[in-house]
Amino acid sequence: MTPGGVFDPEQLRQEIHELEQLSGDPTLWDDRAAAERTMTRLNQLRTRLDPWESLVHKIEELEELLELGIEEGDQEVAREVEQGLSEARKTLEELQLRELFQDEIDYADAYLTVHAGAGGTEACDWANMLLRMYLRWCESVGYKTRTLDLQESEGGIKSVTLEVSGELAFGYLRAESGIHRLVRISPFDSGGRRHTSFASVYVSPVITDEIEVEIKPDEIRVDTYRASGAGGQHVNKTDSAVRITHFESGIVVQCQNERSQHKNREIAMKILRSRLYEHYRAEREREQEKNALEKKEIGWGNQIRSYVFQPYTMVKDHRKKHETGNIQAVMDGEIGEFIEAYLHAGITADSPSASS
Repeated sequence: MTPGGVFDPEQLRQEIHELEQLSGDPTLWDDRAAAERTMTRLNQLRTRLDPWESLVHKIEELEELLELGIEEGDQEVAREVEQGLSEARKTLEELQLRELFQDEIDYADAYLTVHAGAGGTEACDWANMLLRMYLRWCESVGYKTRTLDLQESEGGIKSVTLEVSGELAFGYLRAESGIHRLVRISPFDSGGRRHTSFASVYVSPVITDEIEVEIKPDEIRVDTYRASGAGGQHVNKTDSAVRITHFESGIVVQCQNERSQHKNREIAMKILRSRLYEHYRAEREREQEKNALEKKEIGWGNQIRSYVFQPYTMVKDHRKKHETGNIQAVMDGEIGEFIEAYLHAGITADSPSASS
């Protein structure tokens, strides 16, 4: 059974029991990789079941408390039960959201890449704004981030790739894959005219070694170059940056975070495996979709979400028409409602925005 899907507590308890017995076998660690997979699976199942059992226990306690309050005519108990039910309802909604994750890969860490579209300084500034939004969101939910590649430009960034670590990082962030459109009065336009800018966001899972993605040497081109960033904690200024192009899919990945060319190549290959994993999965699910996201035009007609600053303020997701007028909160990282709307709508990897 996958971590998502139909919730069957008895089946979960049975699988947990079987894995607990297996984990007690002293020969389990003879194969360390298999043992780690077993323990990871056991922890995932416990993480899924324990909150539900705690919620049931909490509701049973509230029922007993309510009965006691009725017997004694204690109004204070009624208020306490009401507050407890409100908290339980919130917990229930969070647990129901987690049950929407249908694939074990949803529990993986994620690579998140933002590319500026056409438009020079405007687009690069917009890509930088999106980067800030995602960093704020990751911080708010307790995810760790690491910058793997950062291509800076006048007014902002051309592209950035982050590694996002935390439970369900890919499951949540996959909702963000697609073209993001900005409409505003440009701070770079002395005439104060309204401009439209685009940026693409692409999310893929950090896949483990047991998931095989074959990459032959003649299928790729590896280029090395000098990092273009400002250096410091994000990138370096040596000739160790690595760019890998996969010919068939058109996917291009790069890494310049490490000072070692070997290490940058290793990280870039991991990102490429991740992108290809998503690319091939999308091909299986949508036979007619052949192009990677990077091949799509970053422009009109492809956007999944619009962010409008002028002549009114609104953020609207075009997939299920979810919207809010509090654009500043969204740009400060409050994107949870859009992610939840995506998940509740049942949008999966076969949607246009998630295809690669």
